[in-house]
Amino acid sequence: MSENKKKYKTGLVLSGGGTRGFAHLGIIAALHEKGIFPDVISGASAGAIAGAFMAAGKKPNDVLEIFKQGSFFKYTKLQIPRDGLMKLDGLKELISKEIQARNIEELEIPLFIAVSNLNSGEVEYRSSGLLGETVLASSSIPILFAPVEMNGNLFVDGGLLDNIPIEPLKLDCEQIIVANISPINPKGNFKNLVQIATRTFYMSVNANMKQVRKYTTHYIEPENIDSYDILSRTHADELFELGYNSAMKLLESQ
Repeated sequence: MSENKKKYKTGLVLSGGGTRGFAHLGIIAALHEKGIFPDVISGASAGAIAGAFMAAGKKPNDVLEIFKQGSFFKYTKLQIPRDGLMKLDGLKELISKEIQARNIEELEIPLFIAVSNLNSGEVEYRSSGLLGETVLASSSIPILFAPVEMNGNLFVDGGLLDNIPIEPLKLDCEQIIVANISPINPKGNFKNLVQIATRTFYMSVNANMKQVRKYTTHYIEPENIDSYDILSRTHADELFELGYNSAMKLLESQ
């Protein structure tokens, strides 16, 4: 075997972005329609959720319907704001119900999940361990959602330290497709404290874009996706279509 031969043919990287994650499903649907089936997936936050379902062999349209049965907040629980405003335990229950695999390494497609370790201050890319807990940790936006404890450490949103987790794939794939649903819009609307806080967060999580571009074969960024709130309870179908159309436009132009 050649020393330069890659481990995987096609890698897919899915960024974080809250409920904009429905666009990931549309992007994956377009890839499948074009005969592109990733051999390995890496995801953070919303990308970890979509990635888990795809790695389990679920079809994008079926996953869309699963989540449309209730709003995003159906999978959260309000609590006294000590370590977070809401818990995402319902998301873990949903994953347990819909995905047979209990551990990441049992999935049909290899999956890396980015999580931010509050204790060490470092990002970790989990490819083994409990699936539900790890996806939950990767999706727990600081302050808004409670941290998740695993092995004595507290973990939060993987996107905090690496929102486009290309790191575990960058040297092992012949081609890498990146789907970014959290772009920085230079003309963004940030007039109040919430908008400023969100803007600051995404400035941080997009800090590694130079490295991302270096290793990316196909970069998909749905047009005007930044106009959708990351916690919106609606627009699932619209976001799916946006992702699908953006991916098809790119794939058909190459």
